[in-house]
Amino acid sequence: MATLPNPLPQLITDPSGRAVGLQLPPGQLFDLTDDGPWHEPLLWHAQKQAAPGTWKALGAPASRVGLLPVIVDLGGSAGGLRDWGLLPGETSYPGDHDAEDVLAEYWWEETEGGEAAADIEPFGVEWPGLAPAAALTADPDTRAAQVADMLAGNPDPVIEEPHLALVPARRSADIPAAIGWAGPVNYECDVARLCAVLRSWEDRFGIRVVALGLDTLVVSVAAPPATRAEAEAVAAEHFALCPDTIGQGDRESLQAYAKDLVGAHTWTFWWD
Repeated sequence: MATLPNPLPQLITDPSGRAVGLQLPPGQLFDLTDDGPWHEPLLWHAQKQAAPGTWKALGAPASRVGLLPVIVDLGGSAGGLRDWGLLPGETSYPGDHDAEDVLAEYWWEETEGGEAAADIEPFGVEWPGLAPAAALTADPDTRAAQVADMLAGNPDPVIEEPHLALVPARRSADIPAAIGWAGPVNYECDVARLCAVLRSWEDRFGIRVVALGLDTLVVSVAAPPATRAEAEAVAAEHFALCPDTIGQGDRESLQAYAKDLVGAHTWTFWWD
């Protein structure tokens, strides 16, 4: 995958990060993939669990040197990094994929034969197309910091043990591809295709990738849908990307799921 120069190797001899203009707390570089050690560090993460304010204090300065912040879940039941089975060698470049083509393919796979895995009304088996862009209600990076602080201040089964990580990536949407995240591997083997959709969401909804777990993705949303109709169009994209978000609990249909998307500042996805 095409990437920016990776500043992380400099932290091997300078763990403080001063050589790249940072003041890092004690932390650890991580390079282990499903096939063994990678040729360079894939990410750095803090040893201490994240607290409110950590994202702004460390993430903002790091972004200026090509390292983007993301919360990683080091909790045992959620799968520590050694259990993630990262696949950077099998990851392509997000810019090589078209978001609508990817979503249309996923939609077809889920509705093939005229029987969807969930109630997808008001839509049918034909791909409904991309949802229109929504208006920003906050600065995307400010919203990301707010969501990160929420996760740090209230650990829960979604992200049990949040630690701030820094990843060499061009944009927030590329973070999963930059580390070869394998969270959706049972649904999509090349996470760069998922990142192409995240790029489109960055442009249309001001999202940022805020947290990753073993198979969980949390994004902040600075331009959420404002009406039920807008939310249903977004929900169709969510269903295509991650069918498990719909049809569980009280979200037994796309329309029921869409209710929760109106004005929502956080979107959470998980793949079995």
